[in-house]
Amino acid sequence: MGGGKRNHALSVLARRPLLYAISPGVGAAGLAALERAAREGVAVVQVREKALSAPALLDACRRLRAALAGSGTLILVNERWDVALAAGLDGVHLPAAAAPAARVRALAPGLILGRSCHSAAAAAAAAAEGCDYCLLGPVYATPSKAGFGPPLGLDELARAARAPIPVLALGGINAANAAACLERGAAGLAGIRLFDPGRGEPGAPDPRRL
Repeated sequence: MGGGKRNHALSVLARRPLLYAISPGVGAAGLAALERAAREGVAVVQVREKALSAPALLDACRRLRAALAGSGTLILVNERWDVALAAGLDGVHLPAAAAPAARVRALAPGLILGRSCHSAAAAAAAAAEGCDYCLLGPVYATPSKAGFGPPLGLDELARAARAPIPVLALGGINAANAAACLERGAAGLAGIRLFDPGRGEPGAPDPRRL
């Protein structure tokens, strides 16, 4: 991935509000949800399909890349920087306990890197280690993030948003609370159900109106 492509990716991360859809881990249906989200105006999609084997994940990422060619949507994959490189994706998202960003950057210097964070301190650390953005959550209660403890709330989101990288609110975001997250400093909104009408709560925000 050349410098020009990376510069484009960084320019996409500068959009406000930045909308970021994550696949639900259900295979082909999850990839189809990302395609729909991209067509509706979501700027970044993350392939998070942990049940797929490496060859199946690579094939899925290549298919998604072909489907979204020319759309301008950034495509990232969860943790697998090698798959990102092989599939020609734009970046990789690192879970909280994944490899240090510097190590991934050395192996794949052209990729944009993100990090999952669960506190304002972790968001600051992600910026310090060279990540290009972070997902902070869960801001609100949500079944998919129950294992990370109680929701962080808007005050912690506001503290995290002081980090010098885009901080996206994740977890329990819906039409009723999306604006509050942006008002407290979030650069954007991320989610699984948030941008998938088939899984989302009634009244999920229309990406084209955020």
